[in-house]
Amino acid sequence: MYNQGLFSKWVPKPIQLFVLFLITLIAMPVSGVYAGSLSFMVGDTGALSEYYMWANYATTVGMGAAMPIVLRAKMRFKVRDKVVALLVLIGFLSFINATTSNPMVIVFTSLILGFFKTFITIEVFLPLMAMMGGRGIFYGVFYTFILITTQVANYYAVEFSIIYNWRQFLIFVAILCFIVAMICWVVMHNKYFALKVPLHYIDWLSILLFISTFMFSAYVFSFGKQQDWLNSQNIINASIAAFASFALMVIRQATLKRPYLSFKIFTRNNVQVGLFLLLCLGMFLATTSLQNIFSVGVLGYDQLTNAKLNIMMIPGMLLAGVLAVYWFKKEKKLKFFIFAGFSSMVAYCIIMYFSMVLEFSYENWYMPMFLKGFGMCSLYISVWYYALDKLDINDMLPAIGLFLLWRSFVTVGLFSAIFSWTQYQFQIESLGDLAVYMDGMTLNAQPNFSLKTIQLNAMIVANKKLFGYIVLAGFGILIFVITHHFGYPKFTLDKLVRLFGGKSVVARKRLRERKKLAESLKDGAGSAV
Repeated sequence: MYNQGLFSKWVPKPIQLFVLFLITLIAMPVSGVYAGSLSFMVGDTGALSEYYMWANYATTVGMGAAMPIVLRAKMRFKVRDKVVALLVLIGFLSFINATTSNPMVIVFTSLILGFFKTFITIEVFLPLMAMMGGRGIFYGVFYTFILITTQVANYYAVEFSIIYNWRQFLIFVAILCFIVAMICWVVMHNKYFALKVPLHYIDWLSILLFISTFMFSAYVFSFGKQQDWLNSQNIINASIAAFASFALMVIRQATLKRPYLSFKIFTRNNVQVGLFLLLCLGMFLATTSLQNIFSVGVLGYDQLTNAKLNIMMIPGMLLAGVLAVYWFKKEKKLKFFIFAGFSSMVAYCIIMYFSMVLEFSYENWYMPMFLKGFGMCSLYISVWYYALDKLDINDMLPAIGLFLLWRSFVTVGLFSAIFSWTQYQFQIESLGDLAVYMDGMTLNAQPNFSLKTIQLNAMIVANKKLFGYIVLAGFGILIFVITHHFGYPKFTLDKLVRLFGGKSVVARKRLRERKKLAESLKDGAGSAV
């Protein structure tokens, strides 16, 4: 057994931190499909874009499927062997994606890539959390870094696709994985983390049912609009298969001595509220589809210019990360941090509601994207922290895969599908409204009044309506957040009287003194031992 971290004793601390940074920089943003290069893949292979959306979801499904077994795998294999082998396999899968033109191959390899990626994540996750001394501070740094890295990776995926080819970027990622694997082989130790545990306790049938449930769901979210939803027999069959797989998975967990998933934590209040807040976050994140319709379809931005819009979110993400570290260090109430995140998202939607015009300039994107970046990063940190607060590690890990899929796949995919369908219906309605004022004489008398202008105006009106409904829903979310207790005692009339009487100030001062005394006694006892 070797519990001195991931590295050999001779490796200096700065080099250890640098290698951890390299692993995080390469392994975390890696994906089977990069959103920025999706249109280039469609143009090159001639396949439907829905296949690549499905592949993008498949990476998240693979990550969620691996999460309940990461701790057992960590204790089963030697650190160096596992990390090096996984990096080589991820590089090999990226190379396969770069050389194939079959979209189903990309879907399958993306699923496996997400599965392997999770085992590397846990190796980086645990030592970094121990070094930062707290889950809240770790989330503030880790999620900020991951979100920024993802935006930068998507930007360079577009730039590579324009200058060279989308395949060259995947080959570049594969080469980086091989280089980092060689570095890890040199500096990591070749010992077990703890006592070696067997793998035969893992229920592989439950994993297959888990993957089946969410892969069928991803098919519905990806191909629903293209196949006209319930008018398609394929969509109906996939929906039935997803429901049946989930039911079988739940039944199987009740019959196992060591279940693959644990559902008992979903009875806790903070978990239920956390799932609701993640659903609300998914609604705001799904507005990316509306933003892309406006920027590409209406304003006519190319893919690189559109990718630069996501880079504008980075200052807001940095501010959210710094504020999160300060917030958790000072142990302030989480309610106001969550409220600030949702307020930023609502402000972003309000600005976009009033910005739906053909004359919208590029410089006007800075403020809404800053607010979106701040809201996204702050809510990723705070809601995830609250939802998993005070959970035992043995209960948390088996269910965290469901949390991950709920946050990054189910909610975003669901609202993206709803927005896509609703936006199209609103366009038809807007065209009908505009048709009242159009006839042959009008078009001939006004040369600038073309059918293209009519279509663009219909898209703008549809987007404006959707953003308006999202803003109304956002105000409801803000009311819920400001009135929910978030684990703190409710503010009663008696506390209000004590506050004005000055007694609460004295009580808080005594509580701080008592806490300081307890910490000093704890430190003294530790020194004595």
